[in-house]
Order: sequence, then C-alpha cells, then structure tokens
Amino acid sequence: MNLDFRKMFSGKTVVLLGAGVSNMPLAQVLTDAGARLVVRDRKTLDALGEAGRSLQAMGAQLVLGEHYLENIEGDYLLRSPGFRPDLPQLVQARERGCVITSEMELFLQHAPCPVVGVTGSDGKSTTTTLVSKILARLLGQDRNVFLGGNIGEPLLHRINGMTAADAVAAELSSFQLMNIDASVTVAVIKNVTPNHLNWHTGMDEYIAAKETILSGCRCAVLNYDDSVCRTLGEHCSAPILWFSRSPIPVEFMEKHAGGVYPKNGFVTLYNSKAGAEHPLFAADVILLPGAHNLENYSTAVAAVWGLTHCAVSELAQAAEAVASTFGGVRHRMELVREKDGVRYYNSSIDSSPTRTAAAISAHTCPIRIICGGYDKEIPFAPLAKALISHGNVQTVVLTGATMEKIKKAMLEEPGFAESGIELICKPDFEEAVHCAARSAQPGDAVLLSPACASFDAFTNFEKRGERFSEIVNSL
Repeated sequence: MNLDFRKMFSGKTVVLLGAGVSNMPLAQVLTDAGARLVVRDRKTLDALGEAGRSLQAMGAQLVLGEHYLENIEGDYLLRSPGFRPDLPQLVQARERGCVITSEMELFLQHAPCPVVGVTGSDGKSTTTTLVSKILARLLGQDRNVFLGGNIGEPLLHRINGMTAADAVAAELSSFQLMNIDASVTVAVIKNVTPNHLNWHTGMDEYIAAKETILSGCRCAVLNYDDSVCRTLGEHCSAPILWFSRSPIPVEFMEKHAGGVYPKNGFVTLYNSKAGAEHPLFAADVILLPGAHNLENYSTAVAAVWGLTHCAVSELAQAAEAVASTFGGVRHRMELVREKDGVRYYNSSIDSSPTRTAAAISAHTCPIRIICGGYDKEIPFAPLAKALISHGNVQTVVLTGATMEKIKKAMLEEPGFAESGIELICKPDFEEAVHCAARSAQPGDAVLLSPACASFDAFTNFEKRGERFSEIVNSL
C-alpha cells in the first residue's frame, strides 16, 4: 500500500534537520503534501546556495546559522544521519511532543516491497550495488529494483513508485541505524571494524548500531571470518546465511541456513536444508580485482538467495552475468587514466584503513599511494601495517587533517625503516597528487585511497574523487 504523504503530513509542522542530500528530495514531497516545512541548518543562506534558494521557493521557513538547533518545535522532526538522536536539543523537542524520526526510518516502516539492507564497516557500496544488479537480472523487466540509502539517492520520496512485486537494495550506515524502529527483510552485515569513533561514544555503541539491522529481519547474512559478526550471530533469531573468503565447515553451516564461499575456483552455495553444495560460477569471471571483491560477490549472492530462494541455476546465471560485466562503483578502484605508462586509480570511497588495505591488495605492481583526510579518531596502526607489509608500496604521500597521525603510525610500525618506503607530507591535496605523480615510474600505479573521510577539505568522498580525477587529467 502506498504511503499517503498528504494524510500523514498535511497541516503538520515538519522540521528537517539539515539541507543535505537525504533531505532535499523529501522537502518537495512534504511541501506538496501540505506540510508547514521548517529547515534548520548550520550553514548560512549564501553557503547553502541553490539548495537554500530552492527551499525558499517551496515556501520553507529557514532557521540557519550557529543557533539553528535552538528551540525546536513541530509535529515531526526528520533528522539527517549525521545528527545524534541524543542531542539535548532533540531530547527537548521530543519532550515537547515532537515525533523524532528520519527519512530511512519512515521508508522502512512503510516500504511496500522486500528490502535487502546492507551495513558494515567496509564494502557496503559495492555489495549493495551487486545485490541490486543480481536481483534485477532475476526479477526481469516487469519488476523494479531500487538502489539507495547511504549510496546514491534517498528512498522515501520514491516510495509511491514501488509495488509489492519490486525490491530494494539499501546501504545503511551506523548513523542511519542508530535507534531506528523499523526492520529490513534481509539484513547483511559485511564486517565490523573501528570506524566513526569521533561520532560514536565507542566501539560498543558502534557495534550496537550495526546490530540494530538484525532486529525483525527474516534472514541474516553474516561474515564467518569476522569475530564480531560471529558473536552477533549467536544472538540472532533469524535464519543465518554465512559468507567467507574460504570454505566454511559443513558442520557449522548445518546449524544455520547455509553459506556462500569460494571453493575449487567457484563461488559456491551450501544449502543446509537440502544438505547440498552447489558451485555457481567460476571466480575468475569476476571483473573486479581482489579477494575483497570475491567476498563482496559471495555476500551479494547469499543476500539474493536469502531473499528469493530461487532455483540455484537461475541464481548462478544471474550472478555470473553481473560478475562478467560489472566494472565497479564510481570512486572505488576507478581507473582515471594511463599516462606515460602509469595508471591512476581513484578510490576516494576508501574511508577506513581496512578499505585501503583491500585496495592495495588488489595490485601487484609498485604503488604510489595518497592517504589522509578527516579525523574519525580511529587507530592508524592497521593502515601502517598494511602499507608496510604489502611489499610493493614504494611511496606514501600523506595529506589532510590526519597527516601527522598517519605519519606517526608509520614511523612507529615495526619494519618501516627496512621497508624503503618514501614517506612524504603534503598538506595541500593538489600538491599531494602532483607529488605522487612525480614519484611514479612506468608500470606503477598512483592510487588515491585515503583511509579517511573527506570532510576536512571536501563535502563528500565523491567531490574528493572528482577533484583527484580533474588533477590527474590535467597532468
């Protein structure tokens, strides 16, 4: 059943916290539904630019500047993911009778079709995209698969274009999941490693936010290789499909719904109910390089099978068709150009040490890497270890707010002195790119894989990746 925005919001005062990506499409929907729209944002009207002018044209009341969170009143308040739900101003608004919710919470509460929700510290975007593409192959042209959430476009404003026969692949961040009162059909947790510790109170809260996705799901897809996922699985009441980078013991899977993993060169499905193992497709047809992408495919296949329980032959055909044609999401190991024998890769989406470790593991040539950015207060010792132990990292150019922290971690890591790695600090991003390019020789790869978020210098990782590509194309 479609969501009647007018019935829910007409004549109501609806407050949007933030004039960002997740709220702008919703602003028009709320205005059309007859809501009295109030938008609160720290930015000034000039800083908001076109977004601010659009909101004014809709008739929205704007509360901007330093005191934008003061004296919040309204019937509904939709918080953007970056706002903690326990902010004192939000608590006070709730005490005054305001319903605190979010774009994603409302969508999940009213979605008319099954939703595969994907969360985790690394690999969410690629996995969610793979889920959408494999589902689209299976469902055919008469049924739609919507991709959104923390990746690409928000979902709530598209809900009335969905039917019960459709499906949704949604990437979900810990910010979106924290305190959410809604459920997904299939819940995927890729992995849980330290991330966003500048926002969360600590790892316990971060893990709890990720665990929220399991509440009320009909099937869970968890990482057998991840100790946190294994622990979360012990408390999960839904059937579990496991995925791994290596074969999973049959006796373990028989306690659950099954698993997906590489075996004898094939992505393989084990169905516990049938007690049968099914090789699906050859791993070497996957265009995306690296063991982490093989894992992403195992995850996506498990999620699709958990949702559809389609014939194994149909699943194999759909997954192989995607694996042999899909070249990757933007800003993830994206080849920008090759110049003078040097390949330049934009992997700006790599916002954690584990993502960067996965990116460098996909290369066998000498690497000149650019790291650094916004400080999420996560440890960089794992990044230093990955850079040093890889063996082919020749130059590390550090930039951004975390430059000195990463430098310190590199200098303190055993084996750095013997590694021969050239460590260079360039606070300016453009200078860092030029420096990495100058150090490269024919046959090398220059890789932007920051291991950090972008917010010290860019509004998002996409803008950072676009700027990298502009600089590289101007060399």
